[in-house]
Amino acid sequence: MSPDAPLGRGPKVRTAVLAAAVAELAELGYAGFVVDNVARRAGVHKTTVYRRWPDRDALIADALADSAAAEIPLPDTGSVEADLRALARGLVAWVKSPGGQAVLAVLVSETAGSASPPTVVRHVFRDRIRQALPIVSRAIERGELPADADPVEVIKALVAPIYFRALITRERLTDATADSAARLALAGAHAGVFG
Repeated sequence: MSPDAPLGRGPKVRTAVLAAAVAELAELGYAGFVVDNVARRAGVHKTTVYRRWPDRDALIADALADSAAAEIPLPDTGSVEADLRALARGLVAWVKSPGGQAVLAVLVSETAGSASPPTVVRHVFRDRIRQALPIVSRAIERGELPADADPVEVIKALVAPIYFRALITRERLTDATADSAARLALAGAHAGVFG
C-alpha cells in the first residue's frame, strides 16, 4: 500500500495505529512519544487517532496491552510445568519483540527520571499477570501444586528473573532463560514458598 492510500475505517486502522504506537515507543520512549508521529507512521490523520483514543496515555495503554495479548500466549497444556515454561518462553519472545522493546523503553525512561506514565505500563503488567492466574489455579485443581499456592506470587516469581535480566543486567534472553525462570517458580511453589 502506498503511504498516500487511505486505510479506511475499522480493524485495519486500529491495527495500523497500534503498531505505529509500539514502533514510536520502542524508538523514542515515553518522553518522545508524539501522537502526530504515530498518525503519520500509521498513514492516518491525527483526528482519526484522537477519535479512538482521547489522549496519548490511552493510546499507549491500548497499544501495549494489545501487543502483550497478541504475543504472550496463555497456555493450557494440562501440565503446570509445560504451561509455565510456555508462558516464560512467550514472555522472553515478547520482551525481544517491538512491543516488548516499547515497554522496556517506557520503563527505562521512567527510571531515568524522564516524563513517566503513572499507570500505563503497570496496568499492562497487572492485567497480564491477572490473565495468567488460571495457569496456577488449574494446576492446584489438578493437584500439581499445593492448595495454598498463591497464583499471583507464582506468576510474579516466573516473570521476575526475566525482567531482571532484561532491565537490570541487560543479559541476552533465550529459551534457557525462560526455562530456568519456570523451574524456579515451580520449585518455589512446590516448596511452599508462595503459600
